[in-house]
Amino acid sequence: MPARPSFGRRLIWLYGLAALAVIAIIAATLWWLGPLPPRVVVMSTGTPGSDYDLVGQQYKAILKRSGIDLQLRPSAGAVENLARLNDEHSSVSVGFAEGGLTNKAQSPGLDSLGTVFYQPFWLFTRGDYGNSRLQVLRGKKISIGPVGSGGRVLAERLLALNGVDQSFAQLLPLSAAQASDALLRGDIDAAAILISWDTEIIHRLVASPDITTVTFPRVDAYRALFPYLSKVTVPMGVADLANNRPPNDVTLLAPKASLIVRRDLHPAIQYLLLEAAQDIHAAPGIFNRAGEFPGAEPGDLPLSKHAHQFFVSGPPFLQRYLPFWLAILATNLLVLLIPMLGLLYPLVRFSPQIYSGIIRYRIFALYSELRSIESELEQRTLPTVEAFARLERLERRADRMRLPISFASAMYELRRNVNLVRARMSPNPRPSDAQGAGST
Repeated sequence: MPARPSFGRRLIWLYGLAALAVIAIIAATLWWLGPLPPRVVVMSTGTPGSDYDLVGQQYKAILKRSGIDLQLRPSAGAVENLARLNDEHSSVSVGFAEGGLTNKAQSPGLDSLGTVFYQPFWLFTRGDYGNSRLQVLRGKKISIGPVGSGGRVLAERLLALNGVDQSFAQLLPLSAAQASDALLRGDIDAAAILISWDTEIIHRLVASPDITTVTFPRVDAYRALFPYLSKVTVPMGVADLANNRPPNDVTLLAPKASLIVRRDLHPAIQYLLLEAAQDIHAAPGIFNRAGEFPGAEPGDLPLSKHAHQFFVSGPPFLQRYLPFWLAILATNLLVLLIPMLGLLYPLVRFSPQIYSGIIRYRIFALYSELRSIESELEQRTLPTVEAFARLERLERRADRMRLPISFASAMYELRRNVNLVRARMSPNPRPSDAQGAGST
């Protein structure tokens, strides 16, 4: 029979199997965790000088502190942002969009991280038209925003309700910055612009004595038709108290801009974006109170499950107190450590007992063989010569066993019993047998 492995080799096999189990657990856990967060994330923003462009630069600066390169890709606006986010072949995974442009069915792979600020819909004209109807703009040049912008979509909807279209006036695709310059120069007669208060473009137009900021007298009617719109008020004199600009309160319609992500964007990046949103948008503004943004509002798209968790309990525990990449590493190590401890603790705790059980089983197997020989001899079904041969083989198997010192007494007892059986088989046992029996 081939030699059986020694005690040390058996331990090596035992712990080798444990190591393989640990490796399997690590592989399964890494598969479950997925890849590490990307170091490069692409955000679709807007035209130069727009809200999305300016805010995107703030996000870029904040994410850079955590080692994330947020690459900003200019666009015509929210419509193009959504098109890029919905394109599976696009590298864009983050963008901005205002309400009323999409829904869950049209954008099944996108989630919202919440609303981040108001985007008022401004209508500026050269000269003072008061609260008169838009009929005075018939045949005039009106900028309504570039194709692909959310501002253009909203302008077309609102103007169409008032009978204003391409047959009524010349509708131009100028960006907010272009429309502002053209209006101040007198190249156009009116401009519809979707942009926040906190921009130089709006401050210049509201403060200019040559430009009128048009109020919306039927704001509740528009809100009834388009529920995603909010009502905001620009207080009289807020742009220039000395010259009282605007000269009266101005009521505007304003959708809320949302931070949109692809659903497969790594959760750690989503939490990082939410923390950045809190830093950028939580302060009070002319239209919002402190802490109103970012807001846990799904809007057109469902709220990301990670955003929901963020608004309930804040960022993950480790991300609150550790640098971003260290928190990710620590989180992964903890996730790996828990199942490994679950496996290794009982293995280490009970491995001596397991091994002892294996050794006892092998010794009991030898005793079982000896009992079989003895039983066959008593029944006179086993020839003496064959019985001697089987006892010799049994003894050699016992001699080849490498056992801990704690099992030595069991082996001595086995040898003594083998010699006793041998002695009963022969009235004149061999000297070696008698010496073996006496030695025990």
